[in-house]
Amino acid sequence: MTDKERYAKLVDRTQWWGSQMLIYGVHVHVGLDHVSKAMPVLDGLVNHFPHFQALSASSPYWNGQDTGYASQRALMFQQLPTAGLPFQFPDWAAYESYVQDMFTTGVIDAHNEIRWDIRPVAGLGTIEMRICDGMSTLAEIGAVAALTQCLVQDFSDTLDDGGTIPTMPPWHIQENKWRAARYGMDAIIILDAAGKEQLVTEHLVELLNKLEPVAAKLGCADELASVENIIATGASYQRQRRVAAAHQGELRAVVRELVAEMASNQALYPPKVQPVGSLFGQDHQFQVVTQTTGHVDALRGHHPLGLNAVPQCDQACRGTLGVDARAQPAFLGER
Repeated sequence: MTDKERYAKLVDRTQWWGSQMLIYGVHVHVGLDHVSKAMPVLDGLVNHFPHFQALSASSPYWNGQDTGYASQRALMFQQLPTAGLPFQFPDWAAYESYVQDMFTTGVIDAHNEIRWDIRPVAGLGTIEMRICDGMSTLAEIGAVAALTQCLVQDFSDTLDDGGTIPTMPPWHIQENKWRAARYGMDAIIILDAAGKEQLVTEHLVELLNKLEPVAAKLGCADELASVENIIATGASYQRQRRVAAAHQGELRAVVRELVAEMASNQALYPPKVQPVGSLFGQDHQFQVVTQTTGHVDALRGHHPLGLNAVPQCDQACRGTLGVDARAQPAFLGER
């Protein structure tokens, strides 16, 4: 357990649920160049919640039992106060009003106690994608980071061109989360407010092709293309179940396989089918996005309640492309 006062207070407040939070996730921060983009970009990422959940799902087991879900973590984490799907707001002022209400009513004592699956982080000038389960290879983390970065850049470009980001009603969004947590890569997801549906992997293929020019601009084409490798070999929850089936349900074999994957940086267990050909017409090497050029001062001076405490960004993460992507693991308590 992470030895921090905030986590001890969390467990004291939430009791049994808080004590169950032995979970692992991957959080990706992407910088924005203007505060007005924060809420529309959050809406855009919410629309793609099931894509991230399906690709990263890696928690089918709990207490030695197969839950039948691709991601037990997704449903476990949302039991905490202020965790789960974000509310959607028309603008930054409406979000600030919500934060003030949370302080006034004692729901939170600090901004980072808003533990949404996607949230703005005013102190860094970023939007933070927190949907993903922990993944066992850096290649998979790089793929998810690139997909996040490219989506945010695409949304930012749309807003710069005077466009808008479509939204879905909250009942569609909630259903998408459940479907992705339950069925993972086999989820049929809702795509728009009209209720159009499609298999998540099919829509991912379309999305990768759409984002290819964005990835080329950002210098993460290889990482984005490696999303197809997850589709081909299976997400972690699928690989874990194949290993368990091959070892008569022995979960220690699953743990050994995950350790081996992390050490080798590749999914080792063979898929049920042969990998599909490259979506982009060529094979790609795995490279992990750690940071690219961009700005992380979008929300500087726009901290809820007027807190202007955003540190200056180091020179290494600044540039001209407008987006900065950083992936960070989050352990017990998922900050």
